[in-house]
Amino acid sequence: MNPDYAVHPLGDRAVILKWEQKISMAVHQEVMKTYHSLLSRSCPYILDLIPAYASLTIVYDAAQLRCNERVPGLQWMTAYIREKTTTQEAIASPAPRELQIPVCYDPSLGLDITEMAASRNVTITDIIAWHSQTIYTVYLTGFLPGFPYMGEVCAALQTPRRQQPRLHVPAGSVGIAGIQTGIYPLASPGGWNIIGQTPLRMFDATRADPCYCRPGDRVQFIPVTLEVFKQIQQQP
Repeated sequence: MNPDYAVHPLGDRAVILKWEQKISMAVHQEVMKTYHSLLSRSCPYILDLIPAYASLTIVYDAAQLRCNERVPGLQWMTAYIREKTTTQEAIASPAPRELQIPVCYDPSLGLDITEMAASRNVTITDIIAWHSQTIYTVYLTGFLPGFPYMGEVCAALQTPRRQQPRLHVPAGSVGIAGIQTGIYPLASPGGWNIIGQTPLRMFDATRADPCYCRPGDRVQFIPVTLEVFKQIQQQP
């Protein structure tokens, strides 16, 4: 069985597996299948596995691998990956987590929601309904620690990034860029169109698992009022 990805070196301590480069649930499922297959085998040389839309980065211990296997890391890792991902042995992927994330779409928090509604000749209520009625898949986290890239938003919501990025986007801001939606876990400059804000902390370095979202999660946004938003925000 020939794998449907290509293996490329990524520096001298990592390789990247690349599938067809597009945002596709089918492609991402193959990424996650390979991710869980390698994760379940607990190879002592693999230090980290980083799934994305259509790729999987594998960071490995080059020094230990060369010392023990006496072959270049890229050569050994490529052979290992090919062997473990083309086997007929079934590796069951865990069921995705189902997350409900509260979002307040009040214009005081959704900095671009009024403009988005006006540009489409619809109401803010329409924008909220379109955004909250879809269940999104977290394809990857990145850009900022714990920033979840999710898709796909419905055609009516698809919006290019802002031509002029903001210098300050508050933590928890929920935005749209192209066919993606995401959440800023930390205050940051950014060019996504902000339509709301969640009171949840999307990244907390003090937690054992600091990122609220993980690749593969399924997320639905739950609209809440400004009053409820403030109540949740004040909870410890």
